[in-house]
Amino acid sequence: MPNIKSAKKRVLVSKTRAARNKSANSALKTAIKKAHAAVETDAADKEVVVRAAIKKVDQAQAKGLLHKNNAARKKSALAKLINE
Repeated sequence: MPNIKSAKKRVLVSKTRAARNKSANSALKTAIKKAHAAVETDAADKEVVVRAAIKKVDQAQAKGLLHKNNAARKKSALAKLINE
């Protein structure tokens, strides 16, 4: 454990941010998995589920969780699922 006050705060802040990022990344992965499952099973609401996943990718990119090219690649793959 650090002794300097600012270093102690950095530890606390980094824990909080790591938990927030982990939660957001988990939600993103879940949304993408649901989109893939909906397309595979040819669900009635597959377009809605895929659009929700694309929105999650956009939100993750806006928060800095994904690089813009990585987000574009994920969105392109999801769009390809709908179009096939």
